[in-house]
Amino acid sequence: MAVFLSESARDTVRLGREYAKTLKAGDVVLLKGEMGAGKTQFVKGVALGLGIEDEILSPTYAYMNDYYGKLYHFDCYRLSNGAKAEELGLCDYFYAGGVCVIEWAENIADVLPADCKTVIIEKLTDCARRIIYE
Repeated sequence: MAVFLSESARDTVRLGREYAKTLKAGDVVLLKGEMGAGKTQFVKGVALGLGIEDEILSPTYAYMNDYYGKLYHFDCYRLSNGAKAEELGLCDYFYAGGVCVIEWAENIADVLPADCKTVIIEKLTDCARRIIYE
């Protein structure tokens, strides 16, 4: 596990961009952190690192946003269990060949692949974050 101290949203995006270089198609990344910790900022950086320049928004109401089959950005905050994720067809994307980044993955823990990577974002102050990743 590595630790990065982010002093701003820009730092968090930059780390996400660098982190993307370690990812390969089919990787599933679990993002952990409280509401407002900066999970979506991190995903913005991952997207840039994968060559995606679209605006990245949290898919809270859509559950998942697909960026050209390269990045699948999930927000499972409103899901109560993995069965609901399966019912919505979300689990199919774990094996679709893109990188999956999942916010609130603990809500669907029972259907996640076994070999997921984890990124933990801890809110230290209004701007500062401790980001622990593998």
